[in-house]
Amino acid sequence: MLKVGVLQMTSGIDPAANARAVADGIAALAAEGAQIVFTPEMSGLLDRDRSRVVANSTVEADDPTLAAAREAATAAKVWVHLGSCAIRPTADADRLLNRGFLIDDRGVVRARYDKMHLFDVDLPTGERYRESATYIPGEAAVAADTPWGRLGLSICYDLRFARLFEALSGAGAAIIAVPAAFTRPTGEAHWHTLLRARAIEAGAFVVAAAQTGEHEDGRATYGHSLVIDPWGRVLLDMGEAAGHAICEIDLAAVADTRARIPTIAHRRDVTLRVEA
Repeated sequence: MLKVGVLQMTSGIDPAANARAVADGIAALAAEGAQIVFTPEMSGLLDRDRSRVVANSTVEADDPTLAAAREAATAAKVWVHLGSCAIRPTADADRLLNRGFLIDDRGVVRARYDKMHLFDVDLPTGERYRESATYIPGEAAVAADTPWGRLGLSICYDLRFARLFEALSGAGAAIIAVPAAFTRPTGEAHWHTLLRARAIEAGAFVVAAAQTGEHEDGRATYGHSLVIDPWGRVLLDMGEAAGHAICEIDLAAVADTRARIPTIAHRRDVTLRVEA
């Protein structure tokens, strides 16, 4: 059994305040028995003002939220999946990386993942998103080993791309992290359905720590951080309030589910033929 801690945040435009919130959340969850803590996408800075987010971002070594998470993990002797932060690849870069981090209980960064799929869209609500104007897409899927099994990494919009989750489950991931900042319209329509589908397809636990509420930059996010088991059952739904929660999961369910429905073993490369 593994006690998973989930932090649901309403991150703002002040990196220092967000860093404190992350550290406090890790400490609180560890005190309640969490062995690994998951935080949302853009835990350190949620801001759609391009000039401001670039100005407030740093290289990885100087990022305040990463530093706070590493210190908190060390102090509490807990692993942390820091969902993501806006990171400068170099000090003078004008585009950033949306980068997630896996941190062990000694504060060591064990893995990094840069969001591969970027959200560029004009929504019927009038909201407009151009992640590619600010961020550089990642180039590779990432899975990393933990004391409880292999963890697959993804970020938000990646959720819509089943091939990424096939790669992660094919590499042996028993848990897949999906930190997110889903908008309310898309969250209401697709969040639960997509996450349950990815858990079922992968035969893996999915832990989706989410942003929620009204943010300083004017956006509204959906919340509903979820933990889903390999059979597609929702074990935790945090609703819309910011806060933290513990969910205990039985990792034996991964092998059991994959034995009952062995889709990973049955996957085949697909050759497409179009006939006129």
